[in-house]
Amino acid sequence: MNSAIQRLADALRTVPDFPKPGIQFIDITPILQNGQLFRLVINLMLERYMKKGLDAIVGIDARGFIFGGAVANQLGIAFIPIRKKGKLPWQTLDKSYELEYGSATISIHKDAIKRGQKVVVIDDLLATGGTAAAASELVKELGGDLLEMTFLVELEFLKGRDKLAGNNIHSIIQL
Repeated sequence: MNSAIQRLADALRTVPDFPKPGIQFIDITPILQNGQLFRLVINLMLERYMKKGLDAIVGIDARGFIFGGAVANQLGIAFIPIRKKGKLPWQTLDKSYELEYGSATISIHKDAIKRGQKVVVIDDLLATGGTAAAASELVKELGGDLLEMTFLVELEFLKGRDKLAGNNIHSIIQL
């Protein structure tokens, strides 16, 4: 792991028994609270996508909005939110999935992506892959060309990549 990535990994905080007993929650807020580290994450993502000809960044509710919005802004392209069901005000396409500690449904506006648009999905963490797989399906159902899914942190032991077969996956930190 190079030194910049190691600085990011060292800043992560593990919170035991959150949101329920037995879960070891990886907290990214120490990175967000440090302007240099936050900038480092955004710059790493920008370097990766600067010359890809993207049309949009799709961010997954809620921490994917932080990174995805900043990257989309710097690239001068659209930002598309995928939110928890019931949070988007327009007509939506919904997808339900299983979490490591329950189930959930996410939504995207039906008019958010035009057929053939090149998009990247960004989120903070890849765990079991349920949320990311559902997001991938939503993008593809709308006709988006999903070039890659990128995550700040990937918990490799949970094998989330297995649910994302057929997608290009990039993670900055692997734990």
